[in-house]
Formats: sequence, structure tokens, C-alpha cells
Amino acid sequence: MIALPLAAGAVVKADEAAIPGVRDAYQARTDYQLKCQGCHRPDGSGDDHSNPPMKGIVARFLSVPGGREFIGRVPGVATVDLPDDRLANLVNWTIYKFDPAHLPQDFRPYTAEEIGRLRQNPLRLERAATRARLVAGFAKTHSEQ
Repeated sequence: MIALPLAAGAVVKADEAAIPGVRDAYQARTDYQLKCQGCHRPDGSGDDHSNPPMKGIVARFLSVPGGREFIGRVPGVATVDLPDDRLANLVNWTIYKFDPAHLPQDFRPYTAEEIGRLRQNPLRLERAATRARLVAGFAKTHSEQ
């Protein structure tokens, strides 16, 4: 496999397409395997309990008020032991990997600075209620388009 240098220190393998906001897809995939897939599963399908699916749903949060912030504040994101730049890389990769169909046209990739700010205020007990409220907004957002 050949690594190709890109602008601003980004690296993409020859068999991977460049993804906005993802400077190292290999690192993001590895971080997902080590930090996320134990609960959300390798394919992002989650389960029916406390580990919601990301596949076909995660980018939809970006289209409802408060959804972008929610992604950066959920416990698994806010408290993971990764530096902000690697976490932004992972979050952007996850969104593109598991839900490209719902990615808003005006999507701005998460930055390390934004992730650092969001993770300072992680969701705790209110996580499930916040998620339910945002998911209920998906239907409204979809019907208005």
C-alpha cells in the first residue's frame, strides 16, 4: 500500500479516498476499532440496548438543532482517551464512514478546537433523553426538505 502526502500533513492510502476533515483515515479506523467498535460494533450497527447505531443515522444529528454539539458531548466521545486532534479525525471519519447519505451539503468537519470545547461538558444522565429529543427531530427535518 502506498501512502500519498496531502496538504496540511494529511495522509491517505492509495486505496482510500480523501475525506474532508480526516487527515489520517488509517489512524481513524484503528481508533474506531480500539475505542468504539466494542460497543457500536465493527459495522456501526450498535445494539438494542445502550449502544445506539451509527450506521445510517449519525450524520442525521447534524441536521437538527443541537445535534452537532450532541455528537461531541456523548460520553463515548467526550471521555475517550484521545487527544482532540485525533478525536476530531475519528469523529469526521465515523460520520463519513457510517452515514454519508445523510451528510448535510454544508457540513463543516469538526476541528480539534471544537471537539476540545464540546468535550469539556459531557452528557451524563441526560444522554438518553437528549438523544431521543434529537431523533424525534429527524422526521421534522426530513419532512421540511
